[in-house]
Amino acid sequence: MTTVRPSEQMRDLGVVQHGAPVLAEVARPFDLPAEKDTAEQTVETLFASMERIARVHPFAKGMGIAAPQVGIGRAAAVVQPADPAAAAIVLLNPRITAPSEEMDEQYEGCLSFFDVRGMVPRPLMITVVTTELDGSEVTTVYERGLARLVAHEIDHLDGLPCTARMRPGVKPIPVEEYRQTGRAWAYGQ
Repeated sequence: MTTVRPSEQMRDLGVVQHGAPVLAEVARPFDLPAEKDTAEQTVETLFASMERIARVHPFAKGMGIAAPQVGIGRAAAVVQPADPAAAAIVLLNPRITAPSEEMDEQYEGCLSFFDVRGMVPRPLMITVVTTELDGSEVTTVYERGLARLVAHEIDHLDGLPCTARMRPGVKPIPVEEYRQTGRAWAYGQ
């Protein structure tokens, strides 16, 4: 019986894998509202990819995907919160304007490095400015797990893999050694 590596499974589902040049480039922002149609098509592509991936892999912590991960070098990402009843978040031209100083470190996975998990420090709260299709800007505050998911996707748009955020000397672990699959991130109260 042939075992398919998690990264191969993601590649087969259309996710660009680590080492592809598009993942290391800064994504080009949309000129909105002029590029409204292009932005909508990109977001549609991301939702279709997320739907394909979710059919074969459950994500207890939520899930996100950025346009570079499907080979599109544009500043768009979508995030599905851990609560399946929660509306998906669309991020167009997102930028973090105010990360909290309070941080925590949790394991993260990435669809583009699906063979490993890494301990990544992130702010517990971030303020994010995004652009709407009409060109207006919206500011949203995200906390804890949702802040982690959104920051991870914004990093993709800046050409940064989550491993670039790991502390020096900390290495990713093989997914086979990761024991938190299917559980939400833990946060102290």
